[in-house]
Amino acid sequence: MFKVIVAEDDDVIRQAYSKILVKNGYHVLEASNGEQVLSLLEHTNVDIIISDIMMPRIDGYELLTTLREFGYIMPVLMITAKDDFVDLQKGFRLGADDYMVKPININEMLVRVQALLRRSQMISDRKFSIGGTTFEYDSYMVYTAEDSQILPQKEFLLLYYLVCNCGRSFTRLQILDEVWGYNAQVESHTVDVHINRLRKRFANNPDFEIITIRGMGYKAVKRNG
Repeated sequence: MFKVIVAEDDDVIRQAYSKILVKNGYHVLEASNGEQVLSLLEHTNVDIIISDIMMPRIDGYELLTTLREFGYIMPVLMITAKDDFVDLQKGFRLGADDYMVKPININEMLVRVQALLRRSQMISDRKFSIGGTTFEYDSYMVYTAEDSQILPQKEFLLLYYLVCNCGRSFTRLQILDEVWGYNAQVESHTVDVHINRLRKRFANNPDFEIITIRGMGYKAVKRNG
């Protein structure tokens, strides 16, 4: 069970977030300000933090700065009432992983939390293998018994996402959100271009292939079963 800290000074909003997260299988810890978040982290490990920005004592920005200075690497989803690009830019610069503006759609929040957790797990694993092919996250290298090659960043991240979820189908929009991020100004055709490049690179790979799901998107599958 994933453990989540919800930091929000409005009791009604915080409890609403917590209720939907618990309903969807998360273990939730609540905090009304950044100071309480840091206190909780002294006694427990969490997988993700959902934090408002405007909070008393220690606000979201100060909390985020402190977390990254102390070496905490869990994803942080920032939620704010400020619909301002400068604030968004500041949050990402300080180390936020995603950003939502109030009033938020609760179901969208769940999707974003799930995506951040999947991405975090992929990064923490660092290495993944299918048959005789190994994908090394830190170096963007792909190794086989015959050779090795380093991939451009987005090609590797796209491939890593698909192979780590081998057998699962993803839409182009899901892939864009996972690999390029929710706020990236990228067209869905970009996914097709990168998929074609990967197919050419690994046309003769004996362990996996990327197939098209008509009218939907793509998935990686193991060859020969």
